Amino acid sequence: MTSSMAVTLGDVATFIRGITFKPEDVVQVGTENSIACLRTKNVQAELDLSDVWAVDSSLVRRTNQYLQEGDILISSANSWNLVGKCSWIPVLPWKTSFGGFVSVLRANPEKIFPRFLFWWFSSARIQAMARSFGNKTTSISNLNVDRCLALPLELPSLDEQKRISNIMDESQLLKGCRITSEEQLDDLFQSVFLNLFEMEGSGTWPVLTMAEIASKEAGSIRTGPFGSQLLVSEFVEQGVAVLGIDNAVSNEFSWGGRRYITQEKYTELKRYTVRPGDFLVTIMGTCGRCAVVPDDIPLAINTKHLCCISLDGNKCLPVYLHAFFLRHPMAKQYLMQKSKGAIMSGLNMGLIKDMPVILPPLEIQQQLSEKLKLIKSLKKSHRSYLEQLDSLFASLQHRAFRGEL
Repeated sequence: MTSSMAVTLGDVATFIRGITFKPEDVVQVGTENSIACLRTKNVQAELDLSDVWAVDSSLVRRTNQYLQEGDILISSANSWNLVGKCSWIPVLPWKTSFGGFVSVLRANPEKIFPRFLFWWFSSARIQAMARSFGNKTTSISNLNVDRCLALPLELPSLDEQKRISNIMDESQLLKGCRITSEEQLDDLFQSVFLNLFEMEGSGTWPVLTMAEIASKEAGSIRTGPFGSQLLVSEFVEQGVAVLGIDNAVSNEFSWGGRRYITQEKYTELKRYTVRPGDFLVTIMGTCGRCAVVPDDIPLAINTKHLCCISLDGNKCLPVYLHAFFLRHPMAKQYLMQKSKGAIMSGLNMGLIKDMPVILPPLEIQQQLSEKLKLIKSLKKSHRSYLEQLDSLFASLQHRAFRGEL
């Protein structure tokens, strides 16, 4: 274990409170005699500068209220779960201060390396402690600065602090590269799909309704059991699975909270059976999300919160329909026009049946589906790596501040 010195946060850093101003004091960045002013909205995992306010520079009463590189901007008056959230301040493009609902934690660089302080304060343990210190007033929690300043900290030498900070930075950089790669894969997915409609002859492809591409079997477009047909009290710990909004809300099929009914209850409700390749659309709660039922689905039914569509495999492939529903401008426009309310609360089975779908030849759908499946597989691998990196990063932070790195 690396030798270290026991200090408190107050021994090595200072909290600085932000400036106060009124809504009418806010001006555009760049206005004469103004300074940029950061607020709680800007405090994200990385400092968000997409929406920055400005105020007259006369509102800054003390020079230490100007931000400088290496400061840690902290949400100090917010909902309980966000108090203590922090961002590292890099070199900023403007002279900048900060508002009254955020505070700055400023390191004494002769005693603590600022980046080391950031990684320490942003660690899960310290974040949890900072939240627990909050003084609640109505729905707002306020950071208890005095209790935070009393937090104990095992402080290695400055050289050791820099070494640990470099390890944490490199780990974060690797994580960022993975996130960027996943975003690029999503852009590729969109490009591959939309390029399909620039093919020669694509303008002659037929437009069919969802009802016309569904299987001709009775009940090929269906919602789940309503009312007393299925009560929450009838769910059991194991049996036949019951699918709901949580299984499709991420626009990919996933298992959320597991729900089951008995085999006897299933006998009553088997007309709501969900099959591999069925297309699910959420029609209550968070509406307009969709997913394709995987091939390894166990015996299951859907609830009234989902519309389940069994497709005619000679007309439309599930992977193609999933991409069309989410990414084609025609689908987006239809859902926007037909839905009622900002959260698409008006979706119903009738609207879904009438939704138009451009239908390429099956061979072209198949080629597209193979490409999209490959991209999805790569994205899944990236997510798995990111989860591993998150675990590794949390472990590194934990070990770093126990002197074990």
